[in-house]
Amino acid sequence: MTARTDHLVIGAATLDEGVAWAEATLGVAPGPGGEHPLMGTHNRLLRIATVDYPRAYLEIIAPQPGRQPQQGKRWFDLDDETVRDTLRRHGPRLLHFVANVPDVRAACAALERAGYEHGEVARASRMTQRGLLEWQITVRADGRRLIAGMLPTLIEWGETHPAASMPESGVTLHSLTAWHPLAPELRGAYEAIGLLGVQVKEGPANLCATLDTPRGRVQLQSKGL
Repeated sequence: MTARTDHLVIGAATLDEGVAWAEATLGVAPGPGGEHPLMGTHNRLLRIATVDYPRAYLEIIAPQPGRQPQQGKRWFDLDDETVRDTLRRHGPRLLHFVANVPDVRAACAALERAGYEHGEVARASRMTQRGLLEWQITVRADGRRLIAGMLPTLIEWGETHPAASMPESGVTLHSLTAWHPLAPELRGAYEAIGLLGVQVKEGPANLCATLDTPRGRVQLQSKGL
């Protein structure tokens, strides 16, 4: 089994704030995204793929005004009071990442054997200009990220991956590092799903993505949120 970084999750209080953040921080405007009726969220997307991260993209996601999740809470802790307050006060922030796996149910089983419960596997789809996107993704009813956001949500795409239709953005992912006080345990969870391309280091919880952008090299950090 192997897993690769699929996309970085940037949480924002509103999608407009997320777009403004991308323009100010990365020097580019994100491309179009879509809506997630199941979760009451919407997003904008930006391709950040490289040879080492061949289908990676960046997702800016926010609660969609007037919509509530159809069940449970919004994913990525977007309904958590601390997360919501931090995003309102301090602006958009790297919260999490999603890993692409060839068999999401097998990957979930591997993590369960390692002691981590990813919740249910939900089927989802949305129409794009290039046709129907279909995927299966792990969704916890409580919306929680695991290990302070360091343990990725798992996704299995159908025949089409969204990065294939995204234009080059001028932003690329240089590296992704997960810092955590329990680094050996986190490393063991990554090994259980064969995750490639994410360094694990011991220290205070912090997910750190280094990007090459038109504004130079930029670091995005979760800072334990």
